[in-house]
Amino acid sequence: MLTTTSYLLFVGAALLMALTPGPNMIYLISRSLCQGRAAGVMSWFGVVLGFTVHMVCATVGLTALFMAVPLGYELLKFAGAVYLLWLAWQAVRPGSRSPFEARDLQAESPRKLFTMGLLTSILNPKVAIFYLSVLPQFISPEAGSVFTQSLLLGTTQVCIGSTVNLLVTLSAAGIAGWFSRNPVWLSVQRYFMGLVLGTLAIKLLAQQRNAA
Repeated sequence: MLTTTSYLLFVGAALLMALTPGPNMIYLISRSLCQGRAAGVMSWFGVVLGFTVHMVCATVGLTALFMAVPLGYELLKFAGAVYLLWLAWQAVRPGSRSPFEARDLQAESPRKLFTMGLLTSILNPKVAIFYLSVLPQFISPEAGSVFTQSLLLGTTQVCIGSTVNLLVTLSAAGIAGWFSRNPVWLSVQRYFMGLVLGTLAIKLLAQQRNAA
């Protein structure tokens, strides 16, 4: 099974990814600001179901991939490090926006809110690539069943991602208001996130070279 150190590292990586700006966070903040907390929470339920869909598909898929094409498994791990570098660039590139700068959205029914949250989550490339390329970084075939490890890590990510997104949804107005009064921190937030993501990506790429 996974070592405690590996698991705690994954928890840190999952938390970092959950805090990284992405379509889910932007949508939930915007929905909460435009239509209220209740609408944000209903959308959040859809996002959580989307997380679960990604987790189940990745758990089954990673196991099948490792059994069929071990080299492909390693390529996914390498792609995860490259993806982190891309996220770091997206955070610091000129003209990028913080998720706390909300978008205007029209009011929708509860059913549509849930559906839109689900689709936003399922079609979110950040979530998909996390499961397909970042999560494998923390799986070791020598530690036992790939399926069991994938299920444990995937469930952990769902819990962390769901909790972070719920807190953001419930506190969207306060967070957005604070950033609007302190605009310099929008840039600080972006550059700090870019630095952390870039550091993690370089570390993972170094591990790939050492493994080779």
